[in-house]
Amino acid sequence: MRFSHPYCRALRRYLFIFIAIALLPIALVYVVRLDQLYRIKGYEYVNESHVPVLPEESVHTLAPNDVERIEKRMERRRKLLQEKCTEFGLDVVGNDTWHKPNAWEFLVNKKYHIIWCNVFKAASSSWMFNFNVLAGYSPEFLQRTKEVFLNLARERYPRVTIDKLREAQNDSITFMIARHPFERLLSAYRDKLVFAIPHSYHDKLGRRIVRKYRSKGSDMNSPKYPTFPEFVRWLLDQIKHGNMQMDMHFVSSTMFCTPCVINFDVIMKFDTLDEDQLYLINKTGLTRVIAPEWRNAGKGKNTQELLKSFYSKLSPKEMHGLYQYYKYDFELFNYSASSYFNLVQENGT
Repeated sequence: MRFSHPYCRALRRYLFIFIAIALLPIALVYVVRLDQLYRIKGYEYVNESHVPVLPEESVHTLAPNDVERIEKRMERRRKLLQEKCTEFGLDVVGNDTWHKPNAWEFLVNKKYHIIWCNVFKAASSSWMFNFNVLAGYSPEFLQRTKEVFLNLARERYPRVTIDKLREAQNDSITFMIARHPFERLLSAYRDKLVFAIPHSYHDKLGRRIVRKYRSKGSDMNSPKYPTFPEFVRWLLDQIKHGNMQMDMHFVSSTMFCTPCVINFDVIMKFDTLDEDQLYLINKTGLTRVIAPEWRNAGKGKNTQELLKSFYSKLSPKEMHGLYQYYKYDFELFNYSASSYFNLVQENGT
């Protein structure tokens, strides 16, 4: 028995080590899966039967006279849109990218009866946050997650066909957000190319643009990212060669959402967004669920001086090329480009 006692202890020790080693892969798989669930699905995900309620101090409402005033604004926008669509023949369904209804980028929330065409660089980060809240992710989870909001949203909002979209529109409010085309373009250029994340798709795209469009005798102090004129030359070449399925951040809003062949109940604008989004939230009865958002406001709001500093570097031909591509965005949503053409005329470029 004197020899068996130490032997048993050693046997138990080896057995414990064997079991621990055997269970380690299972534990690692569990931890990884747990982390994935947290990051992608979110333990902060709210049960679909539960309606989130904002605290009283976060609830914003409009006075009846403000509702009436903004409703008239929306009526004017819908009327202008309809008139311009008819004027340019965009209200006739066809097979090209300007006339074929495009449901690809719509997010359809059937629970709250609200549908959004997500125009990138037109308060898209703000409303992607709200649509993720409507999808069930808690604001706390969204504030701290490293996941891309669009990826989270697509977990809850699968892409729909045009028939499914039209069916959902029967009992829903459909909206989009318009922005001055040249403001939106500059915002996209700065966000995606000037401030590109290293080794990202847009960082690599910027390097390709530089290699192709920067002259070999350029100043050694030129930035690593493409200058605005270099970017514009690349963009105009994409348009010239018929690459109309271009980057979603630079594509025309009219082509992206096809508002002439898909009905929109509310057309918000970036320049009146404070009131417009409050109107939409009130109209959809979501005042206790979501609040007006202004995310990425620092990069998103271009001052006139900033716009002038970039667009004054373009030639009249380049400005004209940009206008021709974004012409429908200007016309349908009542924007002007005259001040931008004055910039290049003043400089005599």
